[in-house]
Amino acid sequence: MSAQAPARALVAWNATRGKAVATRVATADDAGSRSKGLLGRDGMDDGEGLWIVPCPMIHTFFMKFPIDVLFLDRDLTVRRVLEGLKPWRLSPWVFSAHSVLELPGGSLRGSVAAGDRLEMRPS
Repeated sequence: MSAQAPARALVAWNATRGKAVATRVATADDAGSRSKGLLGRDGMDDGEGLWIVPCPMIHTFFMKFPIDVLFLDRDLTVRRVLEGLKPWRLSPWVFSAHSVLELPGGSLRGSVAAGDRLEMRPS
């Protein structure tokens, strides 16, 4: 049995505005990691993010902190922005979204808008 190398963090770069959205983005791209998401955590650090692929909607049931959320299409164009999504909420279903980038609550402050294009770069 071979040990898998830990996944490398990504940088979520806003190509439209020329600045980083998050500098340490983990990817949840299998059933287990998508189901777990941020559950069981007490918060997120500045610059941290979780990119959930595929994912057109989320919930914050059992979470302990609010998050900012970017819904992205297959080209990583922002389709919808939710800032300050509180625990115990459901997001809307964003039919055009293929993935979601979850960020610490209060980190966006209007810095990303629908139509912005992101890039996921190696850190």
